[in-house]
Amino acid sequence: MQLHSHDDFTPLREVIVGSAANYLGHDRDLSFELFHHENLTGFRSDWAYPRLAKAGTGPRRENWAIKQRYAEELHEDVENLAATLTGLGITVHRPLPLPPNATAIAGLGWEAAPTPALNVRDNTLILGGEIIETPPAIRSRYLETQLLHHLFQAYADNGAQWTVMPRPTLTDMSFDLSYARDATTTLGGPTEAIVDPQPSPYDVGYEMMLDGAQVLRLGRDLVINVAQNNHARGVAWLERHLADRYRIHTVHRMADNHIDSMVLALRPGVLLARHDSIRDLMPEPLRSWRYIVPPEPDPGAFPVYDDYEDLVLTSPYIDLNVLSVDENTVLVNEECIGLIKTLEAEHFTVVPVRHRHRRLFGGGFHCFTLDTRRDGACEDYLL
Repeated sequence: MQLHSHDDFTPLREVIVGSAANYLGHDRDLSFELFHHENLTGFRSDWAYPRLAKAGTGPRRENWAIKQRYAEELHEDVENLAATLTGLGITVHRPLPLPPNATAIAGLGWEAAPTPALNVRDNTLILGGEIIETPPAIRSRYLETQLLHHLFQAYADNGAQWTVMPRPTLTDMSFDLSYARDATTTLGGPTEAIVDPQPSPYDVGYEMMLDGAQVLRLGRDLVINVAQNNHARGVAWLERHLADRYRIHTVHRMADNHIDSMVLALRPGVLLARHDSIRDLMPEPLRSWRYIVPPEPDPGAFPVYDDYEDLVLTSPYIDLNVLSVDENTVLVNEECIGLIKTLEAEHFTVVPVRHRHRRLFGGGFHCFTLDTRRDGACEDYLL
């Protein structure tokens, strides 16, 4: 197991595919509400998901159960994704499964039910031969990377550097709420601000929080989305840590956090983008690249859920969250016919893979995977 991954498009040799085992529910607290702010209020009516972190509205933490059929179908689809990648000749590694009835995890002044290591790209950033565990923004995911530690240890034993960014305390006052409170930044509104963060004796002010899925890896260059102060602190740490090994370019509020359903690199000079105006938000050297923009999502391509019982966590654009096997081959949700046709018209080979409940579990194929070995070197693609 040799760690070597500098981009998202050169030939993929080794990958970690997440696990959906024992995914039973979502722990809704301030950290969860804030992270999923746009999709809890922007794409659905406000009355569907009343704020649980608001004074006088009930408990400050509530577990939102997922219907068993949806959890079982998600598990089937993730296992099929792993089998598809294996069938393409790629070495697939898996996290440890979350135990059934897993004990709640606790921090200083908070408690949360853990989630399985499904969206494995979120809390880890692979840069060449280095594993960087990033500081999580959701309390229920605080210990998630420990389900990957057996793999990280194996890579470290074979020469990989293993780094853990400073872990936030995640009290209410740790979070910069400015993005959630700025209605003009949401994808559809109105929004309901989180108005009642509670002080704690453990407060240290705003803390660094940053996900690997906020980073577009392009060899020597990293494009990182920064929406608020927590992200800016994470980027500042990365700049100090990486020094002159990488060039970091920040984009301002391209999304609330993750950008891998906004823009992805398919090959040098070619980006898949949600809309053409993404170009204007990108660093200047990337504005001359080709931007492939698929048709708007087809509402009929998604299951119909119950407004009162089912918690939708992603936008209809989640199917842009594709996984490239190489510069010509892309794994795409089989339900997203418009995207498949668009990529085939651009002479990509599309491998259709089923993923039914992507809007309930907050991720697509890019989120579900962490590529640990690709052929590409630390190239300068912006020359």
